[in-house]
Amino acid sequence: MERDSRGTLVFNDHPDFSPNLTPWEIFSNGSFGGTYWRPIFSSVIGEELNNQHLEFADWWEGIPPDMLTSSKYLKKINSYGVSCGTSLEMWESKGWIDPQDPYGWIQWYCRFFKGRRSPDDDRQIRRWNSFAGPKGRFRNQLINRIIAKNTTHDDFRVSPAIRQSLQHWAYRLTSHDFEDASVSKWMRSIGD
Repeated sequence: MERDSRGTLVFNDHPDFSPNLTPWEIFSNGSFGGTYWRPIFSSVIGEELNNQHLEFADWWEGIPPDMLTSSKYLKKINSYGVSCGTSLEMWESKGWIDPQDPYGWIQWYCRFFKGRRSPDDDRQIRRWNSFAGPKGRFRNQLINRIIAKNTTHDDFRVSPAIRQSLQHWAYRLTSHDFEDASVSKWMRSIGD
């Protein structure tokens, strides 16, 4: 996978999609309390699902199984040592799960990253942009909190739950992104 000079992943067919973490990076850094690929019952497709992560088996080298398929949420596994996220049942009830990817966004992202393109791509990329993109609500909440604390982009004491959530969405705040956003906010403030 190609990255630009800032470390952003480049998808030539979707230039509006700019995550900076690969699936391997998401999981090797500790995400979802280790439970993402656990066996589930999908009410969206009405089936028990197990071992879905094996579709990407070659990606998980070096990642312990409890970081992928744990039946119990282990917050100590998460990069920022916090619990965050909601249940699969909540996601299903909101209509956010498409039947082609019954595990949700990350399953979609893994398949997209691997090269699959589908009718659900535009919706999923819009969701990513709303959450973690340059104008994404969680990305900007984190930036605003860092500015309010007058600290650096990598002061992980600031909003560990937001940072963990962003990691789940294939994004980690970089110094470039923080500086760009800070300058933009400063320019808007002097223009007022």
